[in-house]
Amino acid sequence: MNTFQHLVQRHKAGEQNGIYSVCSAHPLVIEAALSQALSDDSLLLIEATSNQVDQFGGYTGMKPADFRDFVLQLAKSLNFPTEKLILGGDHLGPNRWQKLTAAEAMVNADDLIAAYVAAGFKKIHLDCSMSCADDPTPLSDEIVAERAARLAKIAEDTAVSSFGHSDLVYVIGTEVPVPGGAAEELDTLQVTSPEAARKTIQSHQFAFERAGVADCWQRVVGLVVQPGVEFDHTGVIDYRSEEALELSKVVDDFEHMVFEAHSTDYQTDKAYQALVRDHFAILKVGPALTFALREALYNLCDIEEQLIPKAHCSDLREHIEKEMCDSPEYWQPYYQGNEAQQRFSRSYSFSDRIRYYWPDEKINQAQNTLFTNLSRNGIPLPLLSQHLSSQFRSVREGQLSLEPKELVLDKIRQTLRSYAKACKQNKEEGVAL
Repeated sequence: MNTFQHLVQRHKAGEQNGIYSVCSAHPLVIEAALSQALSDDSLLLIEATSNQVDQFGGYTGMKPADFRDFVLQLAKSLNFPTEKLILGGDHLGPNRWQKLTAAEAMVNADDLIAAYVAAGFKKIHLDCSMSCADDPTPLSDEIVAERAARLAKIAEDTAVSSFGHSDLVYVIGTEVPVPGGAAEELDTLQVTSPEAARKTIQSHQFAFERAGVADCWQRVVGLVVQPGVEFDHTGVIDYRSEEALELSKVVDDFEHMVFEAHSTDYQTDKAYQALVRDHFAILKVGPALTFALREALYNLCDIEEQLIPKAHCSDLREHIEKEMCDSPEYWQPYYQGNEAQQRFSRSYSFSDRIRYYWPDEKINQAQNTLFTNLSRNGIPLPLLSQHLSSQFRSVREGQLSLEPKELVLDKIRQTLRSYAKACKQNKEEGVAL
């Protein structure tokens, strides 16, 4: 039994524990996550999504082995024990190639899975829920399960050929929320029915048997369903335990499985604790972390503008706005409305499409200038109180330095602390990557 299976078994035995999944490729987010887990002495699950990282580089320019090395290097710099670090792949399947035929998209998905597994990723989310160019919409459970089993076979074969054995764990599911939040405004959500959840499990189990990978079924640790949580550009649909009560009982019948909850960003502390209690023990978070990053950086820009002549300011916000307008493909399909509404969304939407633009060199240079300006000139406490009040309290209590990077990291950790509190992890023995 590996680390992840042990964590799930503890939950199944009645312990109110879980694990949060950090879905981001931003170095400051990863550093904040490592620092938080180090402080908590907990496991840390970091996942790359198929949009960020693939065999061609994704939007970050990183292949799976590059992402692994990037995370491990940061972990080493912080003396984070690698046996407590789990790498996962999120939405692995034909997601990136939906405009191709199913046959073409699945060939790419085959290579994607192989690249992730060969690079040492241990938690694999098999997501074949999306329709390709020649597919019906929506896909049946049977088609989704058949494609997922095909990828599981490739994953198992790759693990054995690369490492001599497979200790991969899998997450499955057909009711998978759109990565990064809803593109339209939402009022309510339909919680997955218990019948649909059971059908998904049964379809996948049968497909795994047909594909010759029945022996890894016990390592399917998670099922993605819709528990009734989501966010759009300006609103959040909160978890209501009573509406998911019957759904939460489904995994009681499967000794090796809990639920994985996507789009849990921006929920309340109370909601996170209720989700874990109700067996949604794997909590995914992504946009909320880069949203916190953006908040902190923009607050530092406000401070900078009070201290530094305009000619010497970083102009970080202006660089981001220009890059987003010059290359609108990452936000334009998502941000509707008139020009003013789109401008608002580019900066402040909960879906945080800015996260696609952080790798830009000019934006990174502007961020470095911001940090340099504030480090050289110092941040007056009244301005820190005005713009980063929680960090002001931590500075005053001697828990945090006034360095701009440390302020940003702590702002991100504010979000992570809510997840860590809900998951209540104790000491675990991990497995090396």
